[in-house]
Amino acid sequence: MKRRLRAWGPGLLLVSPSLLALGVFVYVFLGWNIRVSFTSWRGQKPVYDWVGARNYTELFGNERFQIDVRNLAVFTLVFIGGSLALGFCMALLLEKGVRGENFFRSVFLFPMAISFIATAIIWRWLLNNGSGSSTAGLNRLFANLGLEFLRSDWHKTPSTWAIAAIALPAGWALSGYVMALFLAGMRAVPEELREAARVDGATEPRVFWHVVRPLLLPVLMSAVVILAHISMKTFDLFYAIDQGNLRIDTPALYMWFTTFQPGFYARGATIATLLLFGIAVVIVPYIWYSIRSERRQ
Repeated sequence: MKRRLRAWGPGLLLVSPSLLALGVFVYVFLGWNIRVSFTSWRGQKPVYDWVGARNYTELFGNERFQIDVRNLAVFTLVFIGGSLALGFCMALLLEKGVRGENFFRSVFLFPMAISFIATAIIWRWLLNNGSGSSTAGLNRLFANLGLEFLRSDWHKTPSTWAIAAIALPAGWALSGYVMALFLAGMRAVPEELREAARVDGATEPRVFWHVVRPLLLPVLMSAVVILAHISMKTFDLFYAIDQGNLRIDTPALYMWFTTFQPGFYARGATIATLLLFGIAVVIVPYIWYSIRSERRQ
């Protein structure tokens, strides 16, 4: 026991401030938020009564929340699919060892270094749906190229898929990160396995499909989990592009507006708690799978 304390003591002492801060500012506040979701708190004065699951039942029957959940599902589907497709294609191109790979890799990763607020400001102009001389961004580009049929109102269209337009800036920002994940996965495949397949007469497409592709499954799962939890908690991108547009409203936006405008703190805490459990549903099975995989190895 003393030997263990001597071995672990200095390290534990070193990280104890971080562990204390993590415990207070993350887990204690999470518990406090969940407690507030079971109260009737409204307004500036705290109320810590107990109303049971009333806030949750009322929220599930709320039409705006239902629309927000649908919007989040559409955004997540398009965002994950687009980011994976674009990131995979960029990784496949770089994996062949193109000239100037370091430059292209930096260019592809650069959007990730930009905050979602700055990204939203850029893409708010690119997705401008003005008419005539006021048209800018992508619509102006389509007009100059003679591709008028591609003009769109983007996130301001009355379609239920309007929120899918926000997946464009989100995918632009995260596709480079996905590219880095896939590129690392491809480079980790032993060259001996590829050579063995080539000796057996496999073409390059078959080598990729039967040798490389199966070994990219852990990378794919990691990318999906990361993108899914980012899509659920994204707030600043939607807020900065077009705040108040219910066609691109999400639970995160609803939580902000219902908490800090009319002062429904209990309802905001309820939405935040549901988002927390939604993210946990995505992350916890992945962590469990990763731990089991490591034990098998």
